[in-house]
Amino acid sequence: MMNRRLLLIAPLLGGCSVLPDRPYVETRRFTLDPRRPPGAEGRARRTLLVRTIRAGAGMDTRNLRTIRPDGTESLDFYAEWAAPPADAAEQALRRWLIDARLFAAILAPGSRVTPDYVLEGEITQLAAVQGEGRARAELTLLLVDERNGSRLVGQMVSSGTAPLASGTAAPTPDQAAEAMSAALGNALSSLEQALQRFT
Repeated sequence: MMNRRLLLIAPLLGGCSVLPDRPYVETRRFTLDPRRPPGAEGRARRTLLVRTIRAGAGMDTRNLRTIRPDGTESLDFYAEWAAPPADAAEQALRRWLIDARLFAAILAPGSRVTPDYVLEGEITQLAAVQGEGRARAELTLLLVDERNGSRLVGQMVSSGTAPLASGTAAPTPDQAAEAMSAALGNALSSLEQALQRFT
C-alpha cells in the first residue's frame, strides 16, 4: 500500500520546482559624482547657503533613465544610482562650489551663520538621450539675497550635456552612467559661471 502511494505522489512532484524561471541578475550601482577640474578660482568674500536639492517630476527613482529615439523612457531595473539623484546632485553641487571658491563658505541648513545668499531648487533632468547620442542634466535654481530682505535675484536653469560613447545606439549602463555624470558636471560648470556675478 505504501509503495502505491509513493508512485501516485511522484508524478505530482515532477511538475513542482523551487528554482526561478530566470537567472538572478545582480543590480549594479553607479556613483553620480562629477568633480570640478582644476582651474581658475573666484574671490571668496560672501557666504552661500545651499538648501536641499529636491527631485523634479519623475526624478525620484534611482534607476538609470534612457530616452529612446521615439521619445519613450526606459528605466533600467538592474542598474541604478548609489544614492537618489537629487541627494547626489546636492552633494556634488556643494563640493563643486567649495572647490570653485566663489564664496567664503558654503553653508548647510541649520547653520548658525547668517548667509549673504541662499540657493535652492531641484534637479529636473538626468537621462541618456539615445536619439541625440548624448546625456542631458538640468538643474532649476533660485538665488535669494538675504542681505536685502530675502529678495529674489536669480532664476537659473543650468543644463549640461555629454556625448554617449555608444552614439545613437542603446548605451550600456556604464556608458549611460558615465555620460550622465559628465552632463551633470557641465551643468554645474554653467551654474558656476552664472554665480560669478554675485560674488
